[in-house]
Amino acid sequence: QVQLVESGGGLVQPGGSLRLSCAASGIIFSRDVMGWYRLAPAKQRELVASITVGGTPNYADSVKGRFTISRDNAKKTVFLQMSSLKSDGTAVYYCNVRRFLGGGTTYDYWGQGTQVTVSS
Repeated sequence: QVQLVESGGGLVQPGGSLRLSCAASGIIFSRDVMGWYRLAPAKQRELVASITVGGTPNYADSVKGRFTISRDNAKKTVFLQMSSLKSDGTAVYYCNVRRFLGGGTTYDYWGQGTQVTVSS
């Protein structure tokens, strides 16, 4: 069992920066991918960024060049540094651990979410 606790959300002005953190408890396996999703009002949940244990990142096109994901494997923590935030960044951000079970199946663990509001 994996539990995820996010922190770092809040209110930020357009163009500002914010750093999200997610600490995992329980066992994190070497194939687990950690990442961030977001759910904005009237929109579907979308992947923001993910990162493998080896440090290979993957970003949504909408955040490339502005967001940076990083991971501390020893501390089982994943970070999302968000810069040049726009109003469309307003959403609840969820930490995710995707576990690969074999045979093409996966299992997702989710945090409780942290609100990010981009507004002047």
